[in-house]
Amino acid sequence: MKITLVLASAYGMRGDVRSTLNLANALAERNEVEVISVRRPKEKPFFPVASGVTMRSVIDARPGSRRLFPRGQVRAEVALWRLLRGLRSDVIITTRPGLGVQVAKHAPRGILKIAREWSRPTVPGPVQRFYPRLDAVVTATETAEAEWSELLEDEGPVVHTVADALAHGPWPRSRMDNRIVAAGGRWVPVKGYDRLIRSFAVVADKRPDWRLRLYGGGPEERRLRALVRELDLHNHVYFMGTTPDLPGEFAKASIVANTSHTGDLGMTVLEAMGCGVPVVAVEGARGPMEFVATGYNGVLVPEVEDELELFAAALLALIDDERRRRSLAAGALETAVRHSADEMARQWETLISGLR
Repeated sequence: MKITLVLASAYGMRGDVRSTLNLANALAERNEVEVISVRRPKEKPFFPVASGVTMRSVIDARPGSRRLFPRGQVRAEVALWRLLRGLRSDVIITTRPGLGVQVAKHAPRGILKIAREWSRPTVPGPVQRFYPRLDAVVTATETAEAEWSELLEDEGPVVHTVADALAHGPWPRSRMDNRIVAAGGRWVPVKGYDRLIRSFAVVADKRPDWRLRLYGGGPEERRLRALVRELDLHNHVYFMGTTPDLPGEFAKASIVANTSHTGDLGMTVLEAMGCGVPVVAVEGARGPMEFVATGYNGVLVPEVEDELELFAAALLALIDDERRRRSLAAGALETAVRHSADEMARQWETLISGLR
């Protein structure tokens, strides 16, 4: 079976890119898999791609490229729909609403068309108009499934849930003896890294031997660094930069923190659990709320007015109770096994088989 996955760009460090490439790598063990990146801004993807996965792009935006679009074409939309019309695959899976609409309009009739979605679209009109031409919508969480079912109502395809796929194991394992709290992802306002830094100021005051490591990058970096200076946390909070091996870095920590309120896919949460690290997260975040169970694999902090104090208290409670940390770590590992790449690939294959 030939499966094509379409990304706006397979070369970034977003959680949806990580999840999609993990899935592509796992599906390639039993299928012919290709990844189409609408835009190619650099030579190699940020995340690993298995040798069995074929990569191609619509727009070559690499520095020094002589031709941005394919020969004879001057618009991205034209280049994309011509590629879709000539596609020879059994299944095509898109990864955002704009791509799903294009596939619904232009992909050949005989191809099984699936939209992989994480959150409700900001502009629902085109989705409601064209998604009934698709064969299925697949979300990563039950919350997203409910949102999409409500959006599409009875006119659209059936909405299913298959969780994000972790990378192939074996995963690195935390020894739980480093006095490190870690967090990772894009440094953008919705992720709430400023709230995490302010909460950790309370932790650093009471437990000055613990450190916070922030992995990633983004437009918030300057503001976050200024906040660290303002709170005099330069000996406690470290900006570690980007890494394609976030699980390897999480394995050096004893706690992973997530202060996102909305829009979080939960990919970093699953990666932390795969390393046997308990997670402290805000209850209102979409992804963490689906995967973190207080007392089993982490702690969910209520989204209330005094959230910063509660988040700091949750961190301190785990810092002061190594036995509880190790108990939650065991639950985290059990959760991660259920989201392994092999298991998620089998669920996708079963879903595709039923749709065909």
